Amino acid sequence: MSSKVIVTIFGASGDLAKRKLYPSLFRLYKSGNLSEHFAVIGTARRPWSKEYFESVVVESILDLADSTEQAQEFANHFYYQSHDVNDTEHYIALRQLQVELNDKYQAEHNKLFFLSMAPQFFGTIAKHLKSENIVDGKGFERLIVEKPFGTDYATASKLNDELLATFDEEQIFRIDHYLGKEMIQSIFAVRFANLIFENVWNKDFIDNVQITFAERLGVEERGGYYDQSGALRDMVQNHTLQLLSLLAMDKPASFTKDEIRAEKIKVFKNLYHPTDEELKEHFIRGQYRSGKIDGMKYISYRSEPNVNPESTTETFASGAFFVDSDRFRGVPFFFRTGKRLTEKGTHVNIVFKQMDSIFGEPLAPNILTIYIQPTEGFSLSLNGKQVGEEFNLAPN
Repeated sequence: MSSKVIVTIFGASGDLAKRKLYPSLFRLYKSGNLSEHFAVIGTARRPWSKEYFESVVVESILDLADSTEQAQEFANHFYYQSHDVNDTEHYIALRQLQVELNDKYQAEHNKLFFLSMAPQFFGTIAKHLKSENIVDGKGFERLIVEKPFGTDYATASKLNDELLATFDEEQIFRIDHYLGKEMIQSIFAVRFANLIFENVWNKDFIDNVQITFAERLGVEERGGYYDQSGALRDMVQNHTLQLLSLLAMDKPASFTKDEIRAEKIKVFKNLYHPTDEELKEHFIRGQYRSGKIDGMKYISYRSEPNVNPESTTETFASGAFFVDSDRFRGVPFFFRTGKRLTEKGTHVNIVFKQMDSIFGEPLAPNILTIYIQPTEGFSLSLNGKQVGEEFNLAPN
């Protein structure tokens, strides 16, 4: 059954909207979850027309569409309003557009707001949505925000309070888009639907876990944002730790959001807090310089547009987390993430402990690899005999 809803995207001219949001909405459209009774309002500072906005949407989904006509039919549901998040008059105009589109598409006053903007604007937007009666209690109302969610505990708590002044907790969705990837969701199946892994998923059998987020791209057009966040805030405190929690959590009592969340929270509470000296010894920060990859020349991070020429913001980070739980006490969870690396790929290696060998030579460890992107799938490295007269071992 298709949904009836008016979706409002704050920051509709940005990179996230074009790369992720419009394609995601189009997939819902193709699957029938969105059909006739929906509209999307895009807001941003840029003075775009509806026609130009539609062309941006069409361009972002062309490789997913069955035809140009299908892409255009989808884009016809998109409307644009130039918007200053601090200007009350703009929210009055937004409310009027909401009312008109609700009547036109018979959306039954259902509203979804996606804040694809810097977090310092989240509270301001939420406040105006309430004061200008855009959030009016009619139909269902949802707010979606993505990282970064503050810069530390204090700012995150303040931001949380600002959102809760307008929306109830059940209406707020703080999302990490990495958790929607097919192979990350498959971790639940691998761990909790296969006896062979569930029984060895602990410190007695696992030597270490390695999480890799590698990107060939630099910061591209996101230099202004990235220079205020860096690899640690952009990738580690969200994607990396979320993935770590799925790998380290105990088996939940049931496959429900509340039980899963409870087990993930236990992992975060059990994270070992390193001393300052341990931080210096076990964690590395780096920054890409100018050079060549596969014969192509690339500029340094400090030469990227909108990046401070004296910036010390890291574009590479590596280190080890420890989860002080009965299941994984003492097992290092290594991570590495960076931009402008020699290869692109997100994967996890579960490295099992080595066995005593009866063959007169050391055995290679068994490794379960979870490929998340761009390749998706699993591989398991096992020791076997090489073909031939000699009894030689080799991992395969």
